[in-house]
Amino acid sequence: MSISARAVAARCAAAAALASAALIASPPANAEGLNGLFSIAPGSCVGSPQGSYFRMILPAGGEDGPFLGNSDSPCGDNTVTPLAPGTDGGLITGKYQPQPAAPFARNGDATAGTVTRPVRFYGVLFATSTNQTDPQTKEQTALPVINRDGNTLSGDLSAFAVTWNNQVFNQGAPKPGGDLPGHTTPVKGVIDTNGNYTLTWTSQIVSGPFDGFTGLWHLQGHFGGSR
Repeated sequence: MSISARAVAARCAAAAALASAALIASPPANAEGLNGLFSIAPGSCVGSPQGSYFRMILPAGGEDGPFLGNSDSPCGDNTVTPLAPGTDGGLITGKYQPQPAAPFARNGDATAGTVTRPVRFYGVLFATSTNQTDPQTKEQTALPVINRDGNTLSGDLSAFAVTWNNQVFNQGAPKPGGDLPGHTTPVKGVIDTNGNYTLTWTSQIVSGPFDGFTGLWHLQGHFGGSR
């Protein structure tokens, strides 16, 4: 292959990479941005998991597991950690719900509580928030957005973060900057004509004690419009 041919090939590869990134970052052409409260229905573990919940996938696993158990889960299947709405009632798109200035109590419990109510994970409360500057990577994030195309949902929740035991973990999809590393998968979901929705995504933890583990998030509830 000549030098000029190699240069052309390199340019084509770069263009393909940019096109791929654009597909990840851009909403569908006919998508409508939904700004407002996605209320969170409390999780339940009577039978199969219902409502809103969190699971942690082991490094060698996938969306179907295997999962890490939570010693504080009230469920018979302790790999399921039910979630409950925070003081805002759930996830708000079109604005940030940042962690407080003091995100931890002295014992390491997380103090954020606007998106979801803090819940115990191995004896320590974990909490969720959405932040303009990601507390783990220090990168700027996109404003939380969920897009609707018919009854299909997609979005950018790169601002979504977890605090636990004096540590912070980005749990968004994509990650700040638009990447989908490892087992991180885009936000996807469905919504009906009454506003009842389901959202799911996975986000691989990068660095820290859970490096390589992946959070699986399942939010269910009702979209009530702007607030």
